[in-house]
Amino acid sequence: MNAVLTVDGLRKSYGDVVAVDGVDFAVAEGEILGLLGPNGAGKTTALECVEGLLRPDEGRIDIKGLDPQRDRRRIRDLVGVQLQTSALPGTMTVAEAAHFVAAYHDCEPRPDLLERMGLAELRTRKYSELSVGQQRRLALVLAIVHRPVLLFLDEPTAGLDVKSRRELHAIIAELREQGTAIVLATHDMAEAEKLSDRLAIMLAGRIVAEGTPREITATGDGLTKVSVATEGGLLAGADIVLPAAQAPFIDEQYLVCFSTDPGETVKGVLDEVAARGDRLVDLRVERPSLEERFLEVTEVAS
Repeated sequence: MNAVLTVDGLRKSYGDVVAVDGVDFAVAEGEILGLLGPNGAGKTTALECVEGLLRPDEGRIDIKGLDPQRDRRRIRDLVGVQLQTSALPGTMTVAEAAHFVAAYHDCEPRPDLLERMGLAELRTRKYSELSVGQQRRLALVLAIVHRPVLLFLDEPTAGLDVKSRRELHAIIAELREQGTAIVLATHDMAEAEKLSDRLAIMLAGRIVAEGTPREITATGDGLTKVSVATEGGLLAGADIVLPAAQAPFIDEQYLVCFSTDPGETVKGVLDEVAARGDRLVDLRVERPSLEERFLEVTEVAS
């Protein structure tokens, strides 16, 4: 893995409160890591340490061979950060903000980004006059104007309408294809599952689960839902016992059960359909959602 960011043994405490307790993770070029966790899990503290805003108590942080504390000047042009709140002056216009940040990074402004995020017509609008959604869109533009190799997104779609959310997702996908490493901190499970290559779930300062979205949802005690409908409906009225499954029940025209081994259960369904001379119309196998798995992980770990 060609790692852009490597974090080893990261610890940060506030007095007797341990906010981050020995966290390890890495993000490669062109990879999106979704960082999940309930409020107070330590996500923000960990990211602020990585971004150089906080000095960790212990651990190593490596961004393309540089240290966020020791190499601040060199790192600032490698990293982009979209925070939930901005410290821009309320009297600064959209155009002034775009030119100011571009000048800070010694790069050209990106009017194309303003256009894509629906801000081109608001160039003369003061920051304080923007809606929450417009401020969030501007924050993303400012975070990527210098084409960073590592991008941090903190609840990037909060307050955005459907069109802006779709455009932001498209921009994130393009950045990923161009090789940008992205850390996405979000409470939106559907967004995390859709965008992330890997997920890390934090709880009480530690990473308690890590893997691809499919690996995360495939583990644990979550049962797979199996639903079947047949042409003659012969399964619906039958007293059926299916392998590796809880007792089935009827939901409208479907026979439904929850399985610990969907492969065995589906085989049993097909055998029952054939034995009754019926014909399969619809068969659905639905793994647990990321939200369900997230709740299970956090409840068990706590």
